[in-house]
Parts: sequence; C-alpha cells; structure tokens
Amino acid sequence: MTLAASSIGRKVAMALSGLFLVLFLTQHFTINLLSVFSESVFNQVSHFMGNNPIVQFILQPILILGVLFHFTMGFVLELKNSSSRTVKYKRFKGSANASWMSRNMILSGIVILSFLGLHFYDFWVPEMNYKYVEVLPLEPNRYFEEMIHKFESPVRVGIYVLSFVFLSLHLLHGFASSFQSMGINNKYSKALKSFTMAFSIAVPLGFVFIALFHHLNAF
Repeated sequence: MTLAASSIGRKVAMALSGLFLVLFLTQHFTINLLSVFSESVFNQVSHFMGNNPIVQFILQPILILGVLFHFTMGFVLELKNSSSRTVKYKRFKGSANASWMSRNMILSGIVILSFLGLHFYDFWVPEMNYKYVEVLPLEPNRYFEEMIHKFESPVRVGIYVLSFVFLSLHLLHGFASSFQSMGINNKYSKALKSFTMAFSIAVPLGFVFIALFHHLNAF
C-alpha cells in the first residue's frame, strides 16, 4: 500500500467513525430533549435504553470503541500531517488558507474528549454502579431526577455549555469534511453542506438549551 493510499484510508476511516458518532449524537439529543417536554416519557425511554441487553451489551461497547477509534485516529492524522510538513513557511498565515475550525480540530477534540470524561463520570459510572455493583432494584422513574440533579451546579452547567460550543466548532468543519473525505461530490453537495452546517449549530445549541432549562428550573 502506498503512502497516499494509506493516508486516504485513514481519512475515510476517520470520516466513517465521525458519521457513526453523529448518529449517536442525534439519538442522544432526541432522548434528552424529551426531558424538557415529558418527565414520564423521558423516564420510559431512558429505562428501556438502560435495560435493553442489545443496547447495553452490543451497541454501548461499539459506541465506546467508536469514540476511542475516532479520537485516536484524529491524533494519528494530526501527527502524520505535522511530520509531512518538511518545509516551514516563516510568513505562513493559517487563516488565509483554512478556517479556525479546521486548524484547531485537535483543540476542539481535546475539549470534547474531556467533556465526555466528565459526562461518563456524571451518568455512566453511577449507572454501572447502580446496576452491577450495588445491584439495586429496578426503578424506572429515577432517570429524570438523577439528570436534573447534575444540572443544579452552575459550574457544571457552565462546563457543559462551553463543551457544546466546542462541539459545534468541531462539527462545523468535521461533519461536512467527512463526506468530502469519502469522495461525495455531486449535485446534492451544496444542500448537504447546508444541512451539516445547520445540524452543527442546532444540535449543540439544543444541548445548551436543555442544560440551561433544567438548571433554571431546578430552583
């Protein structure tokens, strides 16, 4: 395999893993949005997702591996790109050749990865402890109260909001470029770019709204 082919393969793998994570993000946002409109429906859906063996023992491990693969591949590509730049330009102006988002994908990725660590600590770890360590009885109505409890802290809400801003910046470049990496260039490309831009703004903004909504209504 040539160096060029290997580079293309890594970019395609990166794009596919990114699109997979966008699907999860959409599903996660949809479920969280239910908490704004109906406590009971949110509890029902969360209980189903949290106790469905297919979700827990098949989809969840795939998701975790997808996250690890995507971010690892991102760092690998960044290192490869950095090492391939043998000629340094003293007066190189990055902003003249690429957007801030594209030049700082690693930065936004690190922020998002750090946020995911906090999110796992807030929700995934307590859930695993509840079901598999303490083995407490099933309580299908506990999810809403557990979620809004996390949003009582203004510091935590601030971290969440900042993280979603960086998520939006990450998506604004990454979502659209994923399709480019796979060679999708046809009459629908313009509409696809508009869709990815709208998604990259609307979904993170929606998460911000959910966090602020529950924070303001917690008192």
